Amino acid sequence: MPAYSFEAIDAQGETHKGVLEADTAKAARGLLRARALVPLAVEPVGAAAPPKGLLSRPLAGRIYTPATLAIWTRQLAGLVGSGLPLERALTALTDESENERERDLVAALRAEVNAGSSFAKALGQFPREFSGIYVAVIGAGEQSGHLGLVLERLADDLEEAQALKGRLIGAALYPAIVTLVAIAIVTFLVTYVVPQVANVFAGTKRALPFLTVAMLGVSAAIRHWGWVGLIVLAAAVFLFRSALKQEPFRLAFDASWLTLPIVGRLSRGYNAARFANTLAMLAAAGVPILKALQAAAETLGNRAMRADALDALVLVREGAPLASALGQKKRFPGLLSMFARLGEQTGQLPVMLQRAARQLSNEVQRRAMQLATILEPLLIVVMGLVVLLIVLAVLLPIIQLNQWVR
Repeated sequence: MPAYSFEAIDAQGETHKGVLEADTAKAARGLLRARALVPLAVEPVGAAAPPKGLLSRPLAGRIYTPATLAIWTRQLAGLVGSGLPLERALTALTDESENERERDLVAALRAEVNAGSSFAKALGQFPREFSGIYVAVIGAGEQSGHLGLVLERLADDLEEAQALKGRLIGAALYPAIVTLVAIAIVTFLVTYVVPQVANVFAGTKRALPFLTVAMLGVSAAIRHWGWVGLIVLAAAVFLFRSALKQEPFRLAFDASWLTLPIVGRLSRGYNAARFANTLAMLAAAGVPILKALQAAAETLGNRAMRADALDALVLVREGAPLASALGQKKRFPGLLSMFARLGEQTGQLPVMLQRAARQLSNEVQRRAMQLATILEPLLIVVMGLVVLLIVLAVLLPIIQLNQWVR
């Protein structure tokens, strides 16, 4: 633990100097105040200075990935839920951590808590690791006195989000691999195999079949202008990404994306599920509905749906029921407003929102798996047809030559 030299005065005005151990300078000042001393100066002793890496290394990357954050939250929930004080729970997690940066982060959190800060305030000092929603839920748990229960719900939410994202990625992974392999094979055949075969028949002075001539034209275009196409593609991607940073274009693009036949519906369901899940978790933790709506809206990756959620927030602030406000926004599935209405009527809004989120999530997974099931054989058939055309372009001159010999 770092050591700090200090200079402080007591109630009688007498000066005290010495060295003490603490996680941070703020924690050292807290320890001095606990001794009824007023700190005048607190300085790190030589090489024992506290690590500065947590906030001064912006390029080092995040300490917690979404998966590891869910695990850490679950561990903390188990310790706090078993009756262990928060400070001792953080100490245990510090000792168990095998990563130096993670150990420093948890030690810094523990030091802030020891110095008198709330846990939510301590987490808020590291926005790169803990989102605003995460901090808001923790703050609500501290205020309600049910931090252990809130941590359990937060861990459940993080794990469910990771599971949903993992299933969607798994559904899209096989079609993506098949597509890449197909592109690589077709490019090789067109740029290498077809020209080699064509050279064999170059001296026959016979007209080649139309399919072979067309394939040779495609091959020549790829070999001579392929690099230009790659540059144009890279420039188009760069310009598109730059345009997405402009709010009007991003809003229009996201709105258009939702109107697509299949992926638009998947995107709408995925965003609605995350919105409902976050809103349910915040409402259950005791966060006021307006603040919960504001935080849940920030989880929406689609800007058009986020704009609708913020419009619904305005309507709720003006006195409209949540179900009515969401029902006026057609981009949100009708299922969400229906469950919200049931929750408001029965006084179980968090429970009903959680059920809506679960049902929307299941629907998204089912549709994603159906789409992947259809795409897999379709891609294989398309790849087979393209390869068949290339093979025919190679075989037709050979068949024609055999006919000439006869």
